[in-house]
Amino acid sequence: MRAVVVVGTQWGDEGKGKVTDYLAEQADMIVRYQGGANAGHTVVFKGQEYKLHLVPSGIFHPGKICVLAGGMVIDPVELCGELDELEKQGHDIAGLRVSYTAHLVLPYHKLLDGAEEVQRGANKIGTTQRGIGPAYVDKYARTGLRIVDLFDEAGLREKLKGLIDAKNRVLECVYGVKPISMNEVMSGLQRAAVRLKPFVCDASRLINEYIDAGRKVLLEGAQGTMLDIDHGTYPYVTASNPTAGGACTGSGIGPTKIKSVVGVVKAYSTRVGDGPLLTELKDETGVFIRERGHEYGATTGRPRRVGWLDLVIVKYASRVNGLTSLALTKLDTLAGLETVKVCIAYKKGSERLSDISFNLGEYGEYEPCYVEMKGWDESITVARSYDELPKEVREYIRLIENVTGTQVSLVSVGRDRGSTFALADVFA
Repeated sequence: MRAVVVVGTQWGDEGKGKVTDYLAEQADMIVRYQGGANAGHTVVFKGQEYKLHLVPSGIFHPGKICVLAGGMVIDPVELCGELDELEKQGHDIAGLRVSYTAHLVLPYHKLLDGAEEVQRGANKIGTTQRGIGPAYVDKYARTGLRIVDLFDEAGLREKLKGLIDAKNRVLECVYGVKPISMNEVMSGLQRAAVRLKPFVCDASRLINEYIDAGRKVLLEGAQGTMLDIDHGTYPYVTASNPTAGGACTGSGIGPTKIKSVVGVVKAYSTRVGDGPLLTELKDETGVFIRERGHEYGATTGRPRRVGWLDLVIVKYASRVNGLTSLALTKLDTLAGLETVKVCIAYKKGSERLSDISFNLGEYGEYEPCYVEMKGWDESITVARSYDELPKEVREYIRLIENVTGTQVSLVSVGRDRGSTFALADVFA
């Protein structure tokens, strides 16, 4: 048995948490391989809504092992708070595992994140200001601290003093921000070390052992393909690799350990923050979709920008991730629209384009080429199979498959856990 990877095909917020939660029922281990608390996964079951930022949504399935892998950047104080909330809600967190090698997000990362975004002014990226980018900067500058450092108090204090002195000079002299206290930071980390110690392990070894033993392992990324640092709409991207390649480096497994890659695609497009969204709707239809789809950031609460489904993007995501199938979410949101549109290509003057541009300045010259389809009036939330979907919805699915060249294996028609059904077994 080899691992299954779940990736977002758009700009994040596609419903990866819901898909991961659905697939986690079949899995033995669920691994989050990159990103940090800038991600927000929303899961709804038994009439209750749960929002997670660091812990994989598989935690809601008792007996599963849920791993925060080495490719992540983890705010240890925030992780402790998330675990406290899960326990308060009555959920068992005994299956949690945290990699020794995951890097830490510290208070000065958050302050720098916010200050840098303010300085960008009109050129702001739209960061969540959770400190993710600055933490990855320190990681690659080889000045970062890792989970393993929490358990060497003397060494941690020594490293932290030099780092905080340097960061405070930048915060004060460059950004005019009040400096942070070494003692306060150290105190928070000491408490986190005690809380997290039972969960910390060599995650790469554990994941490989599960795969080699024939256990079902599910690898999930945060954000989406178009926010990938290497393959997204740079610079309006995250600071890591949500794409399938990041599943290997972030989890510490080789590419031969991956069996299939499921791309989660929302039935329309959304993005939080700045950057191109060619099919964006700024009219009453966009408002309708935003409100019906509850399109507000799980991490920031910001209203998401909304647009028609862009299959140029999804087809690109299929290529760079090597997708073996798609999981289609939020189909129910479009119910009630007389017509729905799908972008299948771009137009620049008289030229028709079937792929994205890496020159963001060109997007102002692009226009989407739409296929207009008949909408569906009736609610589809009670459907539990492909045949129970209205003809118009089935045609919508077929168009997605035909344009992207990728089959749909999962369909979601509502917010609740039970409103997702499989068209194919991704673990088979």
